[in-house]
Amino acid sequence: MSDMILSIKDLQVSYGGIEAVKGISFDVARGDIVTLIGANGAGKSSTLRAIAGLIKPKGGSMVFEGEEMAGKDPTSIVRKGITMVPEGRRIFPDLTVLENLRVGAYLRKDDIREDLDWVFELFPRLKERAWQSGGTLSGGEQQMLAVGRALMSRPKLMMMDEPSLGLAPLIVRDIFSIIVEINKRGVTILLIEQNANMALKTADTGYVLETGRIILSGSGAELLDNEAVRAAYLGT
Repeated sequence: MSDMILSIKDLQVSYGGIEAVKGISFDVARGDIVTLIGANGAGKSSTLRAIAGLIKPKGGSMVFEGEEMAGKDPTSIVRKGITMVPEGRRIFPDLTVLENLRVGAYLRKDDIREDLDWVFELFPRLKERAWQSGGTLSGGEQQMLAVGRALMSRPKLMMMDEPSLGLAPLIVRDIFSIIVEINKRGVTILLIEQNANMALKTADTGYVLETGRIILSGSGAELLDNEAVRAAYLGT
């Protein structure tokens, strides 16, 4: 079994008096694709935002490659090798595609051309539109740009928050194919996704969140075959 690149223990996240994440624990094995599924409000995005340093957890431990991440700022966390593709893309609409990608490499001091070439290999449409402003791209192209921007920091762990949201089915399939390709290149993936069927088909391991707690876990295949998961999240 792979070693654990990320171990979450008893993570708690609150907004005022509202407990969004109620002491969850899970592991992410190096080189795997891991998915968190659950209804809106289950605590999925809050979990990712806490790991990324965007919100401060109320309690618990987040150990990445043997080092505690709780309390670190987002820049320090990116520097350690964790990046996030946020929900809604959040690209810079007034910057060109190339400028958006360079923003992803803002902490790097080395030559980024090899990584730019890789992003353009993954997403040929971005290469074609390198000098267009991000705001002129389609929704699918903006999602590609958000993924490419995250890759420019050379992450060890890439977290993705609802990458298929608002995209046409054909584009969703393309995005998931790219996720698998990125993973094959050695990037560990932690994914939350409304399309539970695609997420579980892609993931090595899945966790089901409900009202801030993990209620089920297993391989992606096991959860796809679980009757309760099928009824609640797959519509079958």
